[in-house]
Amino acid sequence: MASQGMDQTRICCSICLDLLKDPVTISCGHSYCMNCIKGCWDVEEKRIYSCPQCRQTFTPRPVLVKNTMLADLVEELKKTGLQAAPADHCYAGPEDVACDVCTGRKMKAVKSCLVCLASFCEEHLQPHYDSPPLKKHKLVEPSKKVQENICSRHDEVMKMFCRTDQQSICYLCSVDEHKGHDTVSAAAERTERQRELEVSRLNIQQRIQDREKDVKLLQQEVEAINQSADKTVEHSEKIFTELIRVIQKRSSDVKQQIRSQQEAEVSRVKELQEKLEQEITELKRKDAELKQLSHTEDHIQFLHNYPSLSALSESTHSSSINISPLRHFEDVTAAVSELREKLQDILREGWRNISLTVTEVDVLLSDPPEPKTRAEFLKYSQEITLDPNTANRWLLLSEGRRKVTAMNQHQSYSDHPDRFTYWWQVLSRESLTGRCYWEVELRGRVCVAVAYKNISRAGNGIQCWFGGNDKSWALHCDNKKFTFWYNNIRTLFSGPGSSRVGVYLDHRAGILSFYSVSETMTLLHRVQTTFTQPLYAGVLPYHYFGKSAEFIKLK
Repeated sequence: MASQGMDQTRICCSICLDLLKDPVTISCGHSYCMNCIKGCWDVEEKRIYSCPQCRQTFTPRPVLVKNTMLADLVEELKKTGLQAAPADHCYAGPEDVACDVCTGRKMKAVKSCLVCLASFCEEHLQPHYDSPPLKKHKLVEPSKKVQENICSRHDEVMKMFCRTDQQSICYLCSVDEHKGHDTVSAAAERTERQRELEVSRLNIQQRIQDREKDVKLLQQEVEAINQSADKTVEHSEKIFTELIRVIQKRSSDVKQQIRSQQEAEVSRVKELQEKLEQEITELKRKDAELKQLSHTEDHIQFLHNYPSLSALSESTHSSSINISPLRHFEDVTAAVSELREKLQDILREGWRNISLTVTEVDVLLSDPPEPKTRAEFLKYSQEITLDPNTANRWLLLSEGRRKVTAMNQHQSYSDHPDRFTYWWQVLSRESLTGRCYWEVELRGRVCVAVAYKNISRAGNGIQCWFGGNDKSWALHCDNKKFTFWYNNIRTLFSGPGSSRVGVYLDHRAGILSFYSVSETMTLLHRVQTTFTQPLYAGVLPYHYFGKSAEFIKLK
C-alpha cells in the first residue's frame, strides 16, 4: 500500500492540479487526466501536439489509453484519505513571483536578488547562503520588478541617480548622455529622499493631530448648539404659554423656526466634521503608504514610487477651527420676553424681531468670501423662469418662459390675484434664498429687480412698482445711465455700457449686487440690508414695443 508520506504532486495532474482522473501516460512519460490532455490538444491550431510539461512534440496526435495502474493507485490513496496538494503550496500562481531558474512548472520565489536581478525558490536560493561571493548579494522580498533595475540602453544595473534629469541611470549613462550632470549613487539619493519622507510623515502626523482637535471642538460645538436650542425652546414655550391664545400660534412658529435653524447649523457643523474625518482617514492612508515606501529595500523602486507618493494634497480646511464666542439662541429668549411685555398691539413687529434673531444664529466659521470672478459667480448660478400668473397683460413670455417682451396689444391672460395690473412687470417662479447668481440680457430700457412675494399687484401706485416700496429693490438700466430705486428713494450713477446685467444675491448675509457683464465684470451697485422673506427675480421692460429682457441659461 502506498505510504501516507508520498509526495502528492507525483499523482496530480499538472493541468488541473488535482488528483488524476482517468489517468493516461503519453510517450514522454508524463501523466494527465484524460479530459485535461484532450482539452489541451483540442485547442491546438496546428497538427503538431506537445506535452504541456516537457514540450516534446508528437505527430500524429497520440491515441490516449487509460493507465490502469495509476488509476488503481489513485483510488487506493483516496480511500486512505489522501487529497490533492493545494495549488498554492509551492508552485507559483498568476499573482506570485516565479523562480527564474526553475524549468517546466515553476516554483514560488522566496527572494529576489538585486545583483543577479533574478528571483529564486528555496532550492535555487541555497547557493546565495552557501557561496561566499553570493553571500554579498542584496536579497529582498520577491519582486516582479527587479528587471526594471536594468538600463534599457546599456543593459547594465542602474546603481546611480541623475539629479539633473531626475532618473535612475547606470554607470555607462553617467559617462555618456548624462556626462556633466549632477549624479550620485542610488543609495545616496535614497538617503536624501528618506529624510524628506520623514519630514513629510511628521507634517502628516501634525495635520492629523490638528484635525483630530478640530473634530473634537466641532463635536463640542454640536452639543452646545443642541443644549442652547433646547433651553431656548423650553423658555420660549413658558413665555408664550403666559400669553394664552393671543400669541399661542406665534409660540409654535418660534419653536419650529428654532428647530429648523438648529438642524441647519448642526448639519453644517457635522458636514465640516465629516470632511475633516475624511481628511484624517486620507492622511492616515498616505502616512501608511509612505511608511511602507520607507521600508522598501529596493532603492530603484523607492525612487520610482517616491515622487507620486510624496506629494501632499491641499488641505480641505484651515489649519485649525476657530470659533468665536457665541450667543447661540440666547437672544431669542430675550426677544420673546420683550414681546410678552408689548402684548397684542405690537405682535407683528415683535414677531419680526424674533424671526430675525433666530436666523442670525451663525455657529460656524465665517462664510466663504464673496465671489470676484465670473467663474466664481457661476458656481452659484440659479435657473430663472418667469411666472405667467404675475405677468402684466402687455408682456409676452417666450415658450421657455425665460424671455419677456413688451407688446403693443394685450395678451390673453386669465385673471389672477398675483398679476400686475398696471405696471409692465413680471416675477420669477423660483423663490431665491441662500447664494444665487443670474444674468439678464437686456434690449432697450429695462428694469432688473428682486421683490418679496407680498408686493402689491393691483393698481398704479408706487406700492406696486419695483423700487417704489420697501418690498423691492430695482436697478433701472438705460444704456450707460443707471438708477437704483428702493422704498421710492433713487440713486443715480453711470457705468460701462453692456447689454447684460448679472445679479448676485446672498440672502443670509443681506447682500444684493448688480454687475455689468462683458469680458469682465464691473460692479454697478451693491446693497447691504436684511432680507426677512424669500425674494423673487423680476424685470420691467419700459412701455415701448419690442423692449425685452431674457434670463440667460448659465452653464
